[in-house]
Amino acid sequence: MIPQYLIDFDLQELPVVETDVIVIGSGIAGLYTSILASATHRVLLITKKSLLESNTRYAQGGIAAVTAEDDSPAYHRQDTLLAGAGLCSSAAVDVLVNEGPAGVQELIRLGTIFDEVNGQLALTKEGAHSHRRILHANGDATGYEIVRALSIQVEMLHNVEVWDDHFVIDLVTEQGECLGVLVQMPDGKRVFVRGQATILCSGGSGQLYRYTTNPEVATADGVAMAYRAGAQIRDMEFIQFHPTALSYPGAPRFLISEAVRGEGAVLRNIKGERFMHRYHELLELAPRDVVARAIVSEMEETRSTFVYLDITHESPEMVKHRFPTIYETCMQYGLDLSSDWIPVSPAAHYMMGGIKTNLHGESSIKRLFACGEVSSTGVHGANRLASNSLSEAVVYGSRIVNQIRSLPKRSSDIPAVSFRLGRTEGPFQAMVEKRLKLQKVMVRYAGLRRSRDTLLRAQEELGRQLPLFQALLSKREEYEFANLLTASLLVVQGALHREESRGAHFREDYPERNDSAWQKHIIHTRDQGMTEEISDDV
Repeated sequence: MIPQYLIDFDLQELPVVETDVIVIGSGIAGLYTSILASATHRVLLITKKSLLESNTRYAQGGIAAVTAEDDSPAYHRQDTLLAGAGLCSSAAVDVLVNEGPAGVQELIRLGTIFDEVNGQLALTKEGAHSHRRILHANGDATGYEIVRALSIQVEMLHNVEVWDDHFVIDLVTEQGECLGVLVQMPDGKRVFVRGQATILCSGGSGQLYRYTTNPEVATADGVAMAYRAGAQIRDMEFIQFHPTALSYPGAPRFLISEAVRGEGAVLRNIKGERFMHRYHELLELAPRDVVARAIVSEMEETRSTFVYLDITHESPEMVKHRFPTIYETCMQYGLDLSSDWIPVSPAAHYMMGGIKTNLHGESSIKRLFACGEVSSTGVHGANRLASNSLSEAVVYGSRIVNQIRSLPKRSSDIPAVSFRLGRTEGPFQAMVEKRLKLQKVMVRYAGLRRSRDTLLRAQEELGRQLPLFQALLSKREEYEFANLLTASLLVVQGALHREESRGAHFREDYPERNDSAWQKHIIHTRDQGMTEEISDDV
């Protein structure tokens, strides 16, 4: 049993910091909600590294929103539902596609500079989109541009205080309500931060896997702490693997954006043969899970560790202008995107599941909200449509702030909350070794393709690490590993329970989608275990 808290504490003995709104995470969700909330509330934004370090920073492709005359929210809705494979919330998708365009305009007002052509917003197309609706910035550096603009705004706001290099250990709750958070400061001291509302914007879980496009900070902290606090966690088995990450000796698993395929790049196996026609009618622009599994099949058939991405038919000028970041990164390793076929393979990229929220970003715990990748709003279903994530963060961030403004003010008394587990020192190996072992288990047994046998093996291997929760933890890497272990167990348990293949979840022993039995969500709660909930996708 995973305990409610990672550390023993007594609120009456801890220093207390008071604020109105606590925001955890500095990606687009954290920055945007902080800006909006600061108009009426004091905001404390807590980030475990720096203001500019998040998954958003590395988002290349862009942000999806309807801005073209030949497009419509109805088309965007249809594409999103199709990609979500029967598990999207129709209501949540309606909110996204109808409110997304206004969110984009707000980003522009806050200083984000999107690319333009002849004075009009430049739009591109990505996999499973029926229309060009992806706005981008500096070619392939959309996330960085958004974070740049929003960070400048945050730093100018007197109502927003930023804590860099602070680690949020746990959510503190009492009688089903979130009171605030336990925070470890850079010097190792701990404080209780109390707020009228807490917003988890802590990002994804890419570090569950050995190969990922995510930065090192993506350790599933928000999902894990919300699970320990008793919140409902939904659909954790759906992990999206990006089909095309750079796969080259000495190079990181750098994301080669789907927009490259959107602009006409093709996939070839090591024999030089195009192969996507054997897997899907949309070829290279098929949904990501289809493309990723097709690549793995080709790698196995040709006994290779990669396939090639080829955009050499386009002019060098076009490639350098449209994808400057990707071009320059590849050049660092002697690969010329305009003239070379680029070796790529799938890597863990995005977590569709997360903290279950309603249409206002509220979790099942009062005064606890979730926004961005850490949340499960119902928008993404079993497989996220490309570039919907940034627009989701903006749309639901705005809704969360509106909801917070209607919350009644809470008493300032510090409640007598404490937790004692009687933890002991443990002879643990270095956390870096434990983390690597966990990542290898997840890649081998709970990755792109799964089966009952591999998932049981993963569950057994991960279960051996559970004594960690009985030990005295004091370092950031220990907290992160505890969060990774928590999230990995939720992924494996959900994948084992779902005996079908759907979206990003593929079971070799149940290769078909089964709507009659499994068009439903899997809900995890710490006290109740797993339950099922019928999907409202129509």
